[in-house]
Amino acid sequence: MQYTTDMNEGIHAETVTMLGANGDRINAFLARPLGDGPFPAMVLAHHMPGWDLLYREFTYKFAHHGYVTISPNLYFRAGHGTPEDVAAKMRAEGGVSDDSVVGDLEGAAKYLKALTYANGKIGIFGTCSGGRHAYLAACRTSEFNAAIDCWGGRVVMTPDQLNEKTPVSPLALTKDLSCPLLGIFGNDDTAPSPEQVDQHEAELKKHNKTYEFHRYDGAGHGFFYYTRPAYRQAQAMDGWEKVFAFCEKYLS
Repeated sequence: MQYTTDMNEGIHAETVTMLGANGDRINAFLARPLGDGPFPAMVLAHHMPGWDLLYREFTYKFAHHGYVTISPNLYFRAGHGTPEDVAAKMRAEGGVSDDSVVGDLEGAAKYLKALTYANGKIGIFGTCSGGRHAYLAACRTSEFNAAIDCWGGRVVMTPDQLNEKTPVSPLALTKDLSCPLLGIFGNDDTAPSPEQVDQHEAELKKHNKTYEFHRYDGAGHGFFYYTRPAYRQAQAMDGWEKVFAFCEKYLS
């Protein structure tokens, strides 16, 4: 997005209610540029620490760059409280199920498609577990025109990691990936490790999928998170440039 000093800018943001998995009414945070549009749109799958302030900021960030953006509360069914408390409760319950997450993310996409000021093209973005969930949703639904997986752990899963809530490794669904994929990874990460990223890339090549992976030296898990020691400014800034270039290519 190129800025000029004569731009007339504005963002409207609010908590909304949307239909998620099984027709459940859940809450979500929506931010959009002011104006008639039509604007491209984004669904954000929040990370394991929960539906927190960081994901509000990410929602604003995408809206500021011209995207109608929604971040659904994937932990809604665990009840309300601080993001930390709700996330802790969800972990104690064994995490959120893949079916629930995919249903919520698909519902968020349908919510965006019904908006008169959206252009009908929708991307999905997630970090950490949200990166995994973004990939999973892009493989299990046809709602998305672009998917962005930032250091999504457990895209590659071993048999001992499968359970009732996560019954299939997302890697096994690669043949069904329905849109171009951007992957952002740190080479110092362990979840996913560079070897797991290699496995993921090999599977994408095997099925002739459209993708681009960017791997950063000197960066580990969560290197976009400026509030944490894991933050790496140079790598994060370059990563965000890659994200918005990818969105511009496939959604605008």
